[in-house]
Amino acid sequence: MYLHQYDYVFAIGTLFAMLDAFNNGANDVANSWATSVSSRSISYRQAMVLGTIFEFVGAIAVGARTADTIKNGIIPNDVFKDNPGVQMLAFTCALAAASSWVMWCTKNSAHVSSTYSLISAVAGVGVATAGASKVQWGWNDGKGLGAIFAGLGMAPAISGCFAAIIFSLIKYTVHVRRNPIPWAVWTAPFFFLVAATVCTVSIVYKGSPSLGLSKKPAWYVAAVTMGTGGGVCLLSAIFFVPFLHARVIRKDPSVKWWMVIQGPLLFNRPMPTDSEVSTVPNYAVVQHDDDEDTHLPIDEKEPRTGVASIPSSTEERSVEKLEANQPSYRELMDQSEARHNAKLLRSRGPIGWAMRLLRDNPLGPGEIYEVRNMIITLKRIPAHITVALLYGFHYDIHSAQSGNEGTPEGERMKRVYANAAKYPNEVEHTYSFIQIITACTASFAHGANDIGNSVGPWAAIYSAWSTGDYVGAKSPVPIWQLAVMAGCISIGLCTYGYNIMKVMGNKITYHSPSRGSSMEMGAAITVLVFSQYSLPVSTSMCITGATVGVGLCNGTLKAVNFQRVGLLLFAWIMTIPIAGTLAGCLMGIVLNAPHWLPITATAATAAA
Repeated sequence: MYLHQYDYVFAIGTLFAMLDAFNNGANDVANSWATSVSSRSISYRQAMVLGTIFEFVGAIAVGARTADTIKNGIIPNDVFKDNPGVQMLAFTCALAAASSWVMWCTKNSAHVSSTYSLISAVAGVGVATAGASKVQWGWNDGKGLGAIFAGLGMAPAISGCFAAIIFSLIKYTVHVRRNPIPWAVWTAPFFFLVAATVCTVSIVYKGSPSLGLSKKPAWYVAAVTMGTGGGVCLLSAIFFVPFLHARVIRKDPSVKWWMVIQGPLLFNRPMPTDSEVSTVPNYAVVQHDDDEDTHLPIDEKEPRTGVASIPSSTEERSVEKLEANQPSYRELMDQSEARHNAKLLRSRGPIGWAMRLLRDNPLGPGEIYEVRNMIITLKRIPAHITVALLYGFHYDIHSAQSGNEGTPEGERMKRVYANAAKYPNEVEHTYSFIQIITACTASFAHGANDIGNSVGPWAAIYSAWSTGDYVGAKSPVPIWQLAVMAGCISIGLCTYGYNIMKVMGNKITYHSPSRGSSMEMGAAITVLVFSQYSLPVSTSMCITGATVGVGLCNGTLKAVNFQRVGLLLFAWIMTIPIAGTLAGCLMGIVLNAPHWLPITATAATAAA
């Protein structure tokens, strides 16, 4: 029996659930993929494609269990007994508060945990609905707030330990060798084994309740897991190692990427007679392009600061006057943004068309409701939509992460990078392939765990609306709801993820493929361990802890930007009271708002 009188509540709850999933992709997923993009193993566009694929696979295959935890573990089911409408309203308010807070933080490039934002919001509506005594503040068999918030301290620390162990294994097996390149090539299959095993065990052992894989015997789980991991390891040894040997040891320039299928035949491939040797990509974090500004128009080369240029007779001026003419921090940031927009204006794709249309059609003087400005606004709307969808595809993530040269942030990042060891590009090139596997594993783990953030409350709203009864503890989560939320997560990553990615990754410590693969593998293992016990944990917290753990492997605290880490910790902590208060106040206002009732004839007679 559908509760059609609450159709509007279901519609509003659906919109905020989709917004929450969008924010999840723009905030949490962008942070997890920032490691791969920061290491230059993959581009931002490649991260969009791979993230979309593996978020879907993780959400559909293993995403249902953690959804049950958020839906049923914080507020007891009997609170909403005989009140399905109140239950719909409660989860709608929770989604509205959590999604609004995370959206505001994402807009201001403040990285927060969408997981803890929603959990706090659910607790807030529980207090407003049934009182603080009804909320499961304790452990509650691993499903209460005590168990969930325990991950706030445990998850980053555990993830940091896992990542540090993996990177230390790489460091002392490969990096410290006198000739590390052959060691990197010949040990590559081992790390393929680790990545494939972790991904397989998360599917088979944990499984999805609808697939019933978790009910298989232990020998079956072990056989499938080790068989898949061993198979990937064997394939990498047969095909990938000869390919790497030809590319980075023999430096054969004639070997193309598709020749990997030739396998061992590449060992005996004759070297070309010319003197050229193959080159590998440059994985340095900071890369200067001397010709970066040579193609800019004259007006774009000049700083948009309003400060006069320093004349050639600089030596005749006082030091005080020189300092007075130096651009400020905000002016330097505006110059960087102007250079980026100038590149977009010169592009020939849809983004260039949209940027030029916005530039050439500014709003005129007067109010927005004037006819001329209304016509211009209608003309600008398609351009605004195009820029919103495609701006991130063209954003320079690496320049933003390393900081603008001349700013305090840029100087701080120089000091952090100076205390990190730099390894040969040939070695890092080897681990760039492994990082693709670890990045996909991390994305799969995120889809498995964090999909419950949005789909749990939404499933409760849908179940109460479609059945006319309050949602019990055993209510299943439909696969189509998981798919819709996974799609919204992917859209958030592709369109708005750059706003978080530009302040993560290299803003904490120096990144490289060998470091990045260790970070992602450590975070993925941690997320899957917590997910095994149906505990929602923030993927962003795990990858941040892993980043700090690997950064400390440089042997000095100076290799980690603890200012950025402190800001992240502050944002995480403040999310709990802010999201909970917003949701509780919203629920209290809506639930206790005065209602207008029409005066019937009987009531009017009685009143008279």
